[in-house]
Amino acid sequence: MHASVNPSRLAVYLALSYALLILYATLHPLSGWQHSGLPVFDYLIAPFPRYFRLEDLVVNVLGYIPLGFIVVAALPFRRGTAILIATLLAGLLSLSVETLQNFLPTRVSSNVDLACNLAGGFIGAAFGALFAHRLFDRNGWLQRWRNRRIIPGRSGDAGLILLCLWLLTQLMPESIVFASGDIRSLLDLGTPLSFEPERFILFETLLVATNIVAIGLIARCMMTSANPLPILVLLVLALAAKSLATWSFFVPGAPTGWLTPGARDGMLFGLPALAAMLLLPRLAQHALAGMALLAATTLANLIPDNPFLLVDQRLLTYGNFLNFHGLTHIVASTWPLIALGYLSALGLWRGEHLHNT
Repeated sequence: MHASVNPSRLAVYLALSYALLILYATLHPLSGWQHSGLPVFDYLIAPFPRYFRLEDLVVNVLGYIPLGFIVVAALPFRRGTAILIATLLAGLLSLSVETLQNFLPTRVSSNVDLACNLAGGFIGAAFGALFAHRLFDRNGWLQRWRNRRIIPGRSGDAGLILLCLWLLTQLMPESIVFASGDIRSLLDLGTPLSFEPERFILFETLLVATNIVAIGLIARCMMTSANPLPILVLLVLALAAKSLATWSFFVPGAPTGWLTPGARDGMLFGLPALAAMLLLPRLAQHALAGMALLAATTLANLIPDNPFLLVDQRLLTYGNFLNFHGLTHIVASTWPLIALGYLSALGLWRGEHLHNT
């Protein structure tokens, strides 16, 4: 009986990526560092708070369950040892970030959060010991699918993580479906164009269509076959993520609030365009992926702000969502730059593969 005696390299990369995401979300906004003068470990012996929100406790548990699950798959130990080490690693990560929060005026260190994180890590590790090998081991279905569909080596693993990050960007409730790369707020830049309904619908249509083409072709560049089903599944998952965000944070909370006239027309144009480009040679697809991504990023920074976008600001003020929203915002803003770097590296490192596949 084992957890993952032969650890999956993909699981290692996913565990490291998820830990970095936790670090960013927990320490957001990463500014205003100062020492309060109090002993940094006093929070460990603080009494249980008189007032707390059940939602915060649940989020702190749930946030560490995936970490424990993935870490077990990344460890070269048998079941009991893997559970213990994965739980300890999750606790060490939580202890580190809770201690660092002493130096952030907008954050509060909490032994309750630490206990919830530790519980989440243990729950995830226990489930990982039972089921992770079915996903990540050499004969696990996820690993078999990855070996069959995705280019081998670190290039394929990095591409899968890149697509997972893109799915994360779709959890921003106020962004246009499939879109990313708006760096105006990061650089404190204004909107270059004023809002006009016809102009906004045109920009939204072009933005959605170019993003469909870009994402579809990026996914194709890391695939070993021309089967379009994984690309379709990826787009459906993105729509599901956007629907969840829309349902949770829009007023009045309709899950299809993202389906605006521009989004509808963008899909009507973008999906056939992507289907046609999937018939082109691989080298042409690689070049068009970069061009479409550049065009989509340009449009994302030119499109006027939508004054009719209604997001429940009360929900955005909740502590956990505010930190998660900061995480998704920075990922969404920088994702096209990371994707362009990946495409460039893929073109250099996998040139022979792209020509021969």
